[in-house]
This record gives sequence, structure tokens and C-alpha cells, in this order.
Amino acid sequence: MWSDSILDTIGNTPLVRLQTLGRDFPCTVLAKVEFFNPGGSVKDRIGVAMIEDAEAKGLLKPGGTIVEGTSGNTGAGLAIAAIAKGYRCIFTTTDKQSPEKVDVLRAFGAEVVVCPTNVAPDDVRSYYSVAARLAREIPGAFYPNQYDHPANAEAHYRTTGPELWDQTDGRITHLVAGAGTGGTISGAARYLKEKNPDVQVVGVDPYGSVYAEYWRTGEFKESEIYPYATEGVGEDILAGNMDFSLVDDYVQVDDKTTMQMTRRLAREEGLFVGQSCGMAVAGALDWLGAHRDRLTEDDVVVVVLPDSGFRYLSKTYDDEWMRRNGFLEATPSLTAEGVLAARGRTDGVIAVAPASTLAQAIETMTAHGISQVPVMDGDEVVGSLSERGVLSRLIAAPDARGQAVAEVMAEPLPVVDAALPLDRLTAHLDGSAGAVLVRGEAGDGAPSYQILTRSDLIAALAASGER
Repeated sequence: MWSDSILDTIGNTPLVRLQTLGRDFPCTVLAKVEFFNPGGSVKDRIGVAMIEDAEAKGLLKPGGTIVEGTSGNTGAGLAIAAIAKGYRCIFTTTDKQSPEKVDVLRAFGAEVVVCPTNVAPDDVRSYYSVAARLAREIPGAFYPNQYDHPANAEAHYRTTGPELWDQTDGRITHLVAGAGTGGTISGAARYLKEKNPDVQVVGVDPYGSVYAEYWRTGEFKESEIYPYATEGVGEDILAGNMDFSLVDDYVQVDDKTTMQMTRRLAREEGLFVGQSCGMAVAGALDWLGAHRDRLTEDDVVVVVLPDSGFRYLSKTYDDEWMRRNGFLEATPSLTAEGVLAARGRTDGVIAVAPASTLAQAIETMTAHGISQVPVMDGDEVVGSLSERGVLSRLIAAPDARGQAVAEVMAEPLPVVDAALPLDRLTAHLDGSAGAVLVRGEAGDGAPSYQILTRSDLIAALAASGER
């Protein structure tokens, strides 16, 4: 069986249990994974819905142009529908959005106008205003305005809500979702509450968005609005599709928590998702933790994960971007001193003198269970012996046991400072000896040494998780 067009593959996305992140709660925690839609996000649902509504009302005619302001995902949903139906697309977006989102829109053949983020919604430069102006100026243009278009929330009332109800066999007790246009949370919540008024709906908002405070106070507070990094969720306006009466509680999540949770979803659950997904899960876990005593094993919590991680490769999944924005702590590079500390032994180095016999050196190595030993003349490192070198010498000359170490020793092990960083330390350990001497200072000011081997470094890296 096949689909007649890509539009027939939209919806019926899976529910996936959060095996790791949800295991500490008595309830079942599920994720509605929307990146299974063909355009990679939940917005595919509203793209086709708004276009078909416009066609039915005669607002969009063959060969027409769709103009919309988008953070990226709605644009992709509209673009896919436009390709199937033969329309042109022009999208406005903000310079805060990831390059991948803009690239996706252009890959679908759309024209993209990038506008500044940090301007008021009614500023002529805002992506809202630019989209509205272009729609007025271009003949045959249709401006969906996803924020206020009733088909947005209606699409989720007709598809997302029923899917959640059917996929949980009517057992869903909590719906957790972020809100941008408000269509997903409002449409799905309306359906679920009609089926069961006891279903609890929890909104998740980034700090810097106006929604959470408006839900709490009923006041639009401009003081609550400020720039934030999380894309595609929250607003500095009150979207017409956002029905606050359907929301039972609201939590807020900061950017750093959002970004780190997004990466955890990939690494701990195998869910390669976008920023708003991390925000939704972080908010859900925060809310569940605060209400743990009210939860039972019969509760079924569903968190909506709107999109894919592929649109955030240059941001959330890039270590340098994360560190530059303060979302990933800069891990100090492991040093020689750190490796020794991880080993736990701080006893001084076992050494042999150049005047000792090879037999005495072998006895020392055997007694201490070591495979290599420095040769020291007082405080000076003058050579080294290794298990392999000693064996080769004895095979070649069985009577070498009586020879002085000075006659058979190899080159000294490299001597390094305790502060030597990991990259330079590794270069030294790549040598044939596979060990270095770490120089320190004894209490009397004389130099002291500790031997550090490849196995010590491997153990320290495993303990620290450093790559």
C-alpha cells in the first residue's frame, strides 16, 4: 500500500516511553515524537490544514504565493504542502534561528527573508511585520498568520488530540507541552478535556516569554519579555490560538537547562530532538518532581516533542556553541597531575642506580611488580630500563645479569611538569616507552618524581569521562 502524496504521511506519530528520564516516577512518562512527520516537526499538521482551509474559502488560488512568518518548522510544513499543491512560498524568520532551519526552507524552494530578533513585534523590521507587508504587496498572496489562524488549533483538535487518546487507550492523565502559536497545546487539550475533563494540561515556557506570567496573573507584562536562546517556543505576543483557560499549570525553564536536557534526550533516550523538546521534558520532569506525592502508577503523562535535532546541529549539538553561550561548562583539560591524582598513589618513584647490576635491577622490578624503572644518579635521571629491554638483553647475552645498569640502560623517560595538559601528555606517552616521569618538588626543595604510564592515563580518562 502506498500514499498518493507526501501529505498523506502526516500524523500518527509514535508514543515512546522515556525509559531513563522517566524511571524515577511512579507514573508512565511518554513522548509524542513529532519528528516522524515528513517535514520533521509537529508543524506539518498545521501547514496543510491552513492551506486547505484557505483553498476552501477561496483565499488561495492556483499559482498563488504563501507568505508566512516562521521560526522554521511551520515554514517547512507549509513548503511541503505548497510543493504538493503547486504554490510558491516566501518566509520571514529571525536571525536567532539556526542556519539549518533556513537551509531547509530554501531546500524546499522557498524564498527566505531573515529579520532581526530583538525588535518589538510591531516594529516594521520584525518578522511578523515584514511577512504582513509582503503579503499585502504581492498579488495573489495568502498570509496564513499561524498565530491567529483557527485552522492551527483545529488541526491539533482533529489529529493530535485523538491520536493521544487512542494511543493511550484513553488512559492519558497529563499533557505537557510548550507553546508558541498555542495551537498544539490548545487544540490537543480541548479534545482531551472533552473526552475526560480530569486530564491535566501543563504548559512549559522559556524564561523571557510572556505566556507563563500571563497565565498566572492575567496581565501582559512587558517586563517579563527579554531575549532567550531557545527557538520555536514562547512568545512576546499573545497568539490568538493560545487558549489559557485550557491550561491547568505552567512551569518555566531556562535556556541552559533546555539545551542540556535536549542533549540528554539524545544520549540517554536515543531521541535526537530539538530545543523545544528539551525544554518540554525539563519542564515535565520539574513538574512531576514537585507533584510526586500525587502521582500513581495509573497516571499516564505525555510530553509533546515538536521537532528533530537535525535543525540544531550548529547550536545545541555543537560543543563550541554550547560553551560560548554558557550552556556547557568548560571542562578543564586533564593534566599530568590530574592523572596521578586519579590514580590515588602518591608514593615516590622506584629507581635504580647506574652502578647497580642488571640482576639487582631485575630484583627491584620483580619485588615491586613494575615493568619499567628510571635509572637515577642522585637527583638526575640518566636512563631507563623496561621489562622488554631487559628480556631482549638477556636473550642476546645470558651473562648480562652481572653487567652494570649503566651499560645496558635505554634513553631516560621523558620528564614533564605536573601541569602538562592532556594533548601534550598524550604525545609523550605515544613513544615506545609508554611512560613519563612527572617532576615535582620534595620538602627540602630537591626534585621528586612519579612515573605515569599509558594505563594510568586510560584509567583517569575513564573516570573523568573526558574525550
